[in-house]
Amino acid sequence: MNRSYLSSQTDDDFSKAHNKALFNEIQHLLNPEEAKLISLQDIKTLLKPKNEVYKGMEVIPVKRIVGSEGRYSDFDNHFFPKSNFLKNRWERVDMAHYQDILLPAISVYELGGLYFVRDGNHRVSVAKSKGIENIDAEVVSLQTEIKLNPDSTKQEMIKQVIEYEKRVFYMETNFGDITDYWCLNFSTPGQYDVIYNHILGHKYYINTTREDEIPMEEAVLSWFQNVYLPVVNVILKTKIIKRFENRTIGDLYVFLIKYWDELKQKFGNEFPLEVAAKDFRKQHGRLSPGRRIKNFFQRRKMKKDIQQLKELGKLEI
Repeated sequence: MNRSYLSSQTDDDFSKAHNKALFNEIQHLLNPEEAKLISLQDIKTLLKPKNEVYKGMEVIPVKRIVGSEGRYSDFDNHFFPKSNFLKNRWERVDMAHYQDILLPAISVYELGGLYFVRDGNHRVSVAKSKGIENIDAEVVSLQTEIKLNPDSTKQEMIKQVIEYEKRVFYMETNFGDITDYWCLNFSTPGQYDVIYNHILGHKYYINTTREDEIPMEEAVLSWFQNVYLPVVNVILKTKIIKRFENRTIGDLYVFLIKYWDELKQKFGNEFPLEVAAKDFRKQHGRLSPGRRIKNFFQRRKMKKDIQQLKELGKLEI
């Protein structure tokens, strides 16, 4: 092929890839986050890897490359180029493919079974646009026990992490078998650690009034019956649920306990929980009609949690 033809071909390839990025953005106008390439830092914050291990040169699946360390704003979630300023470099990489020129391996971080580009974003973009299945890469692995799905959006990955945290919490505490309650759910990661610390704090408080050490199983049940359920009853009585969208009963428990603790620090430990709940609800003001509709559908999702608590005979509402 002569160079003029190749130049025309690479120009056409870039235009197609760029147009796909534009079309993808239009398709996700209502949910623009879903069309964004995932930032490595965001996933590191989510998974909190313990350490890193140099793996060396590997052949990795292109479909498992889902994000970038630094160029996540330049490409969409399919690695299509979002801006024309990427054109010259993108076309040079594309030209090398047509001429069978061997390009250097890309550099990636592996995290949760997925790959994030350190160096070689344009090479990955061209490879994805051509349907290339595998690519040479220098790999550094960030160690975590959680495995993510390469077809997931960032929000779906957050849900996967929350599900993992729930499995670990229920397994390590035997929470479900002890309480017969399997619907302790959260909408953000890290909350099961908060609950575990609440249980430990409750266990410590009980131990101050006993000569023998309370077993962990007994502390879990005591916390559930004497702390969690009374707070949930107050949440339902004061109708705090109406003020929140996309939240769970577990979320509201954590929010209210934190707010109550802040008020007790100001006004003393005898500050009533129900007064704190009413004040907390008032802080969020009146809801717009649109938000009322959203919250109505979200409350319907909470019914499973509330129904199970009612079946346990522990709710007053």
